[in-house]
Amino acid sequence: MQPHQLNPEIEPQFEAVNDYIINHLGSTVPLVEKIGHYIVESGGKRLRPLLVLLGANACGYQGQHHIPLAAIIEFIHTATLLHDDVVDNSELRRGKDTANARWGNAPSVLVGDFLYSRAFQVMVEIGSMEVMRVIADATNVIAEGEVLQLLNCKNPDTSEEAYMQVILGKTATLFEAAAETGAILADSSAQAREALRLYGRHLGIAFQLVDDLMDYLSSAEEMGKNVGDDLAEGKPTLPLIQAMKAGNEDERQLIRQCIRAGGLDDLQPVLDIVHRTGAIDYTKAAAQREADRAVAALEALPASSFRDTLEQIAELAVNRSR
Repeated sequence: MQPHQLNPEIEPQFEAVNDYIINHLGSTVPLVEKIGHYIVESGGKRLRPLLVLLGANACGYQGQHHIPLAAIIEFIHTATLLHDDVVDNSELRRGKDTANARWGNAPSVLVGDFLYSRAFQVMVEIGSMEVMRVIADATNVIAEGEVLQLLNCKNPDTSEEAYMQVILGKTATLFEAAAETGAILADSSAQAREALRLYGRHLGIAFQLVDDLMDYLSSAEEMGKNVGDDLAEGKPTLPLIQAMKAGNEDERQLIRQCIRAGGLDDLQPVLDIVHRTGAIDYTKAAAQREADRAVAALEALPASSFRDTLEQIAELAVNRSR
């Protein structure tokens, strides 16, 4: 079951967001439109825009601006995917060729820029300076998070704290903005707005922890990307950081060498170390703690089916296969 199917009340709004996205990908340059449609329609869960809808509804919003706002969040997310795949030289996402694998790096970067600018065009139409402030700040932090991840790449001395700073910036910040801006539209209390902001932050961290964990657990078919991609790119994610901490000296040196060099020559030995040292369970436990914090933050909101769905999404985030 897809997340939006958890709540029948939200499904018509979710479909309206999909229609809005498709209707706002138009461009006088055919390649822009072609790549935009390709990446937007490539099978994502639309989890971030769903948070906008659920947050707004949980706060009693009665207007229609949550539809374009949800589309804005998806445009920004899609732009980051286009740029990420270029930076990471990725060839597979959601089980399909990446845009850069199909059309090349330059068009992918430029269409990512187009989607960023289209998001801000729609934001102007909504007319909320506070929404614009939160999203502009979030976009800036996301860019910083991506640069920080690039600096940590192939650095085996990356600490758990530095890793958490990366995923807070590059992933959790957009979750946070999505949930919080739904509350802003509803003109909610500071308490409700903070509750949704914290929910989004902790959910985003949990989501990324599980995403990084699956690189050492799943098949390519389950993940929709190549197994071992993070190791191949020399990314020191939490499973590797913890495995180095818990492993013996030989194991630690092998992982350090693999992070520095990148590639998949030693994928199987690294997988064995990650499992043997308990790094899988360590990362799972960290993700569950974040999901629990997300659910706890929702206690400040009034009871509703929308709050219940937000709680269910937090549980799904840590119990998924892709």
